[in-house]
Amino acid sequence: MKAVLIDDEISNLENLQTLLEKHCPQLRICETTQTVADAVAAIQTHEPEVVFLDIQMGEQTGFDVLKLLPKRNFEVIFVTAYDKYGIQAVKFAALDYLLKPIDIEELVLAVNKAEQKIAAKVQTSQLDFLMQQLSKPVANSSKIALPMQGEIRYVALSEIVRCEADNTYTHFFLSSGENILVSKSLKEYADLLSPNGFLRTHQSHLVNPKYVKSWLKEDGGVLRLVSGEKIPVSKPNKETVKLALQQAGA
Repeated sequence: MKAVLIDDEISNLENLQTLLEKHCPQLRICETTQTVADAVAAIQTHEPEVVFLDIQMGEQTGFDVLKLLPKRNFEVIFVTAYDKYGIQAVKFAALDYLLKPIDIEELVLAVNKAEQKIAAKVQTSQLDFLMQQLSKPVANSSKIALPMQGEIRYVALSEIVRCEADNTYTHFFLSSGENILVSKSLKEYADLLSPNGFLRTHQSHLVNPKYVKSWLKEDGGVLRLVSGEKIPVSKPNKETVKLALQQAGA
């Protein structure tokens, strides 16, 4: 697979290139660049399958690179030291990202995932979705991308009734009755969806207050959903959940 590496700091580029050459032999690095303009030119020249893209690049960002490309027919792995700058939007789009300093296992996993998607020729609009996310505040996001085997599902937040942990996986229960299993932890989605009003009621449960019918005074606190399901509320979360429901008018 052809790859282009983009970072405004030469030391980061050299480190990433060394790691990729040592641990990801399936990649052929075509060019490394340090500016937005050079990055756009490199991508248009080499037509890589994979682009490693820094987010913060001086006064500009890696997102500026994407905005200047009419075609985004490549996989992007974001590499950043800024774990909050734009990462919420990246997560909503279910795109891969690596935090600096780079963890080798995470790097290899991200490259392998990109290779699998390319081999399967999975066509998604993740980058277009990302650009939409960046144009509005994260708290106003209306959809989230959920990576499934062979496809990316774009689900309206209003359709998500609740999420439930299953070890390192998460079940998304939708208002249609569908259950979508995603290979990411509930904690990651709790962090992602909390700004949109979702409530972490329990270590294993995340709930959309829109679907809460009542608070039951049993077992210390239980939420009954409009579907009739009962969701436990743990003692540490009890007061926070009650206050949030009062504010939401649930």
